[in-house]
Amino acid sequence: MKKKVKDEKDFRFLYKPKIKIAVSGAAETTCCATQAFDKSEELGRVLAEKDIITITGATTGAPYWVAKAAKTSGGIVVGMSPASSEAAHLKSYRLPVDYHDFIVYTGFDYAGRNLLLTRSADAVVIICGRIGTLNEFTIAFEDDKPIGVLTGTGGIAEELQDIVKKANRGPGKVIYDSDPKRLVEKLVKMIGEEKTRKREHESDE
Repeated sequence: MKKKVKDEKDFRFLYKPKIKIAVSGAAETTCCATQAFDKSEELGRVLAEKDIITITGATTGAPYWVAKAAKTSGGIVVGMSPASSEAAHLKSYRLPVDYHDFIVYTGFDYAGRNLLLTRSADAVVIICGRIGTLNEFTIAFEDDKPIGVLTGTGGIAEELQDIVKKANRGPGKVIYDSDPKRLVEKLVKMIGEEKTRKREHESDE
């Protein structure tokens, strides 16, 4: 019995939760820059190489490109669908199911899905994007969550720095970088610092 308890303690330290990063971006990519596809694929590969769980809105466009690259590079990919079932996801929303390890069918349409997507992750990466991406950015910003904006990808990603300045709410925990690998490394560092700060705060209470 004692050996079993010891093994359980070993597992506790061996199997710590993986970092989870949500990818928010344009599902319809006509607004995206020509480099958006390559940067999305590189981001997916980097997330897989760093053993980070990729979370997407189980949609098309930039998030799909990231999911495909992450999955084919050996990563874990989770989708958050606006639909209430796989059938509705495929037929009503016309969204893909491939390149995801599993998909959570939220049944909360896009607005509710966006909230769950950002809150299920340790950080959010913005690629290109339109109004839905802006919605996910503001949710993450209000939640004081680390956010990485992949610049040079077009769409709303190019406007966010100016929007944040005009919003008069401070800079938030937002990192802007045009290099996917560098952006992820900065986010991972920020996530680690945030978790350490929270643990120290909880131990002081």
